[in-house]
This record gives sequence, structure tokens and C-alpha cells, in this order.
Amino acid sequence: MTEKGSKKERSKDLAKDLAKEGVGAVKEAATERSNRRDKGEGVLDKTRGRLKEAAGALTGDEELKAEGRAEQREGTLKDKKGKLKDLLE
Repeated sequence: MTEKGSKKERSKDLAKDLAKEGVGAVKEAATERSNRRDKGEGVLDKTRGRLKEAAGALTGDEELKAEGRAEQREGTLKDKKGKLKDLLE
């Protein structure tokens, strides 16, 4: 009986260890996904900003050009945020 009890205890300990590792792996994957999302959104914002700036230049719309430049800066910040998160991990 003590042998079965010790097997159960070992099984529980193993399950706990695996659960801890699994949670860590999930957190790591989620963090990596978040970093990629920041970088991806940054690239999209920069591209969208370039298009707005170009459209503003073609049409002579200074407000649209300014909006495009602002969006590019926002995209650069998001991209840098994602890279900084990568460095801090």
C-alpha cells in the first residue's frame, strides 16, 4: 500500500512540475506574441502613415500630411516598444 501511495505522490509531483512548466511556456509564448503584435502594428501604422502623407502631398492637404507623419511616429514607437520588450526578456 505504501508503494502505491508513493507512486501517487510521485505522479502528483510530476503533474505539478509539468503544470508549472506549462504555465511558464504559455506565458512566454503570450509575451512573444505581444512583442510581435507591437512590432507588426508598428509596421502597419508606419505604412498607413506613409500612404496618408503621400496622399496629402498629392492632393495638397496639409492636414492629411500631418496626420500621416503623426501616424508614422506612432508606428515607430510601437515598433520600438516591441523591440524593447524583446531585450528585457
